[in-house]
Amino acid sequence: MVIKVFLASSSGSTAIKKKQQDVVGFLEALKVDYAPLDIACNEENRMWMRENVPVEKKPSNGIPLPPQIFNEDSYCGDYDTFFDAKEDNTVYAFLGLPPPPGSKEVPVEERNGDAHGEEEQAQEEGEGGEEEVAEGETADDEAMEGETAGDEAPAEEEEVAAEETDEARAEEEEDQEGADDDREEEDLQSEEEEELRQLEEEEEDVEETQEEEAE
Repeated sequence: MVIKVFLASSSGSTAIKKKQQDVVGFLEALKVDYAPLDIACNEENRMWMRENVPVEKKPSNGIPLPPQIFNEDSYCGDYDTFFDAKEDNTVYAFLGLPPPPGSKEVPVEERNGDAHGEEEQAQEEGEGGEEEVAEGETADDEAMEGETAGDEAPAEEEEVAAEETDEARAEEEEDQEGADDDREEEDLQSEEEEELRQLEEEEEDVEETQEEEAE
């Protein structure tokens, strides 16, 4: 597999020259074999590059600017995507090459496997979390039922105490009414006794008067 880097040797743009130097310098530092293809002096290279850059990767004017990178006929990307791969330490994956021994970059297959494993682990953790949530909800429900039962018990005790208080109050009222009745009877009896005493006194007075007149 040959990495193709399409360059413009006679570009008047300082930015394009710098980007081309960054790509070439980094590939050389990684000791990646590549083939520089000049589009400024070779019309065939320029036409091939323009035709093989995907439409969605082309700028609005439809003319892609160098540097453009290919692995054989497969499009890898432009400078921006190359720079992102360099920042993410995924240059070999970007180029479609297996990382060499000792490289810090994880092969695509292993990275995909790790991603799949992470998804399974996340799914298992999610299921475990759902079970914990369900258990937590059950515990909360039981606690709520216990609190409700505990609330009902004092309420029943209050009702019983209120009934007992009402009964005691009713008994007190009955006792009070009975006491009032007794007091009224005593008052009536006292009045009757007083009236009898007065009548007796009046009769005695009458008798004394009659005896005096008889004498």
